[in-house]
Amino acid sequence: MLASELVTAIEAGKQDEKLIELYGTLAESQKPRYTKALEKFIELYGDKEAAVISVPGRSEVIGNHTDHQRGEVMAASINLDIIAVVAPRTDGIVKVLSDDYDIPAIDLADLTVHENEKETSQALIRGVAARIQQLGGNIGGFDGYMTSDVLQGSGLSSSAAFEVMIGNIFSDLYNEGKLDPVDLAKIGQYAENVFFGKPCGLMDQSACSVGGLIHIDFADQANPIVERVDVDFSDFNTALCITDVHASHADLTQDYADIPFELKEVDEFFGKDVLREVNEEEFYNRLPELRAAIQNDRALLRAMHVFEENKRVQKAVEALNRKDLEAFEKQILASGSSSFQYLQNIYSPADFKNQAVSLALMLSEKVLNGRGAYRVHGGGFAGTIQAFVPADLVEAYTNEMDRIFSEGACHVLQIRPYGGYQVF
Repeated sequence: MLASELVTAIEAGKQDEKLIELYGTLAESQKPRYTKALEKFIELYGDKEAAVISVPGRSEVIGNHTDHQRGEVMAASINLDIIAVVAPRTDGIVKVLSDDYDIPAIDLADLTVHENEKETSQALIRGVAARIQQLGGNIGGFDGYMTSDVLQGSGLSSSAAFEVMIGNIFSDLYNEGKLDPVDLAKIGQYAENVFFGKPCGLMDQSACSVGGLIHIDFADQANPIVERVDVDFSDFNTALCITDVHASHADLTQDYADIPFELKEVDEFFGKDVLREVNEEEFYNRLPELRAAIQNDRALLRAMHVFEENKRVQKAVEALNRKDLEAFEKQILASGSSSFQYLQNIYSPADFKNQAVSLALMLSEKVLNGRGAYRVHGGGFAGTIQAFVPADLVEAYTNEMDRIFSEGACHVLQIRPYGGYQVF
């Protein structure tokens, strides 16, 4: 369908069913966003046959920094997303405007790593294309306009959503939509690790790509086990709240990289690739020897966090499966305490005066007053915190977070049942 015809259909209510399926009660408020995106596409590239794709951000429910050690996580896709209006090109060029950022054109004839593109959107596009081609998939050029309400630098994984979006565009335009969601997640991770230059696990991409509330076991990296957890927090009169503390992610790459690097020191001591392969009993039995060898107590504490966090994920999944909110929230609180004390990803040691995440956690404790649960969200050091807030406290909680961290800082989210999704 022509982009202009899609605009007309949306305004006439002819696409309501698809929007309701994706956004539920928020569907009506999405209509202006979609029509505006389509009109911007027409302005940029002309009126042509176009596809519209949505990819959600994600919330890490529990499992902080376990994925890169082939551990376990629980994560959810959320109702904040990237939407892209795209149309194929025949010259192998990818041209994308992302909101107001004009991404330099990418020629798919060159799929090598460009050092000068590290930590850029170009690197992610080139990396996703390269990996799809390496795996035998089809790629081709396209024109695209994207707009996102996944907050940048918020811990909701705007970068993972972008990677998964690029993968979905190639899948829908050139592979009949048949590329597997888990494979697309791995492709996004490859692009971020190799082309973008940032170490990361696979949790962010998996949650964005698969959709819903999911439990992922990464024991077999090539074939992670992904299972859906069938629960609706509204049934518990509980809301998932994410607060953006507006602390910059600038200059935190080293802080993020230190976590897998230090855990790798522990892994290598035992001759293993990841902590999942290290025997926990042996770890504690050989602790004096290990401590003397690596001379890094923080690495030991971080390893202890990962051992326990994997167990907490399992307990949290079991609690939700039996609809036991109190037991689930107990694991969330324990995860948050462990991240603060042992993983130590609440603030950057290089910027110890900026402890917005710590402040948000303290305020959560004060407002919730023994109810609900809260923890650092995502990679940590900056960005966001997560809270499960009883319905009768949502207004008070939101007001306090907004009062301290600015209007609109606290977002009351819904878990959406779909990952990458071609809307039209």
